[in-house]
Amino acid sequence: MIPGLATRRRFSDLSEQEVLALAISSEEDDARIYRSYAERLRGEFPASAAVFDGMALEEDGHRQRLIDLHIARFGTVIPLLRREHVAGFYARRPSWLNETLGLDAVRAEARGMEEQAAAFYERAAATTQDAATRRLLGDLAAAEAGHIRTADGLTAAHLGDDARAEEDDSARRQFILTWVQPGLAGLMDGSVSTLAPIFATAFATQNTWTTFLVGLAASVGAGISMGFTEAAHDDGVLSGRGSPWKRGLASGVMTTVGGLGHALPYLIPDFWTATTIAMIVVFVELWAIAWIQNRFMETPFVRAALQVVLGGALVFAAGALIGGG
Repeated sequence: MIPGLATRRRFSDLSEQEVLALAISSEEDDARIYRSYAERLRGEFPASAAVFDGMALEEDGHRQRLIDLHIARFGTVIPLLRREHVAGFYARRPSWLNETLGLDAVRAEARGMEEQAAAFYERAAATTQDAATRRLLGDLAAAEAGHIRTADGLTAAHLGDDARAEEDDSARRQFILTWVQPGLAGLMDGSVSTLAPIFATAFATQNTWTTFLVGLAASVGAGISMGFTEAAHDDGVLSGRGSPWKRGLASGVMTTVGGLGHALPYLIPDFWTATTIAMIVVFVELWAIAWIQNRFMETPFVRAALQVVLGGALVFAAGALIGGG
């Protein structure tokens, strides 16, 4: 038995009072989510924060009207009923996951919240045979659809084309500073710095398993080192580069991936087959680095390719010479 599952009730078993209580608690939760979005965005994206402030106020208004309706029909005591108490009811993303969303994802999440709620009430209204309950659910669906129109109106009022473009540019810059730059640095370090030890071991021993173990150790070790270095050397407060753990994660993971790319072929027992594939992988890695530099850092592709390929070729040659000697 899954804990908590047996205590959940089906939506179809709820009374009209309980449906209304569920709607009230849902409006309260959504208002709280919108305010958390607004607070998180206020510093960097004030126009979007104003939109979510307005949406939270709209949720407060709908909640108050629902409370007034409950008082008129059932009295002042509202049953305690929340989403998690009802089997199959739509859920919301936990707050700690919301904190990781980017600007576009927050906008999409907010619109999805309203569409999800409206669609749920419409489906629920279509399945009930009780006229009063059907009318209540239809009113709730209409209220949620009204939220979507209100959100569009608030966006038009607070987030004009210029403000939206400015916030989108700011979000893109933040994405590059927090994820792309550390990840690119890690990929370059993992792809290039591990070339010498891996290929030196390969040509010195011509043992694929030993080469793989050296490559695995070099990649994982470099990833851990790069991740901690990136996270520790800048907390992001003054530089504006974002969360240190996000940057450390991006740098560490991409460093490990960059090294493992040309270490994994040495799981193949045949030495020359593994080495040929590893060389091809190195070529792909270096061109991927050049593409990322061109795509996100606006470095001319030819210049980026020459720099990366030349550097990689020199490190590879050093490893091959040392191992062959």
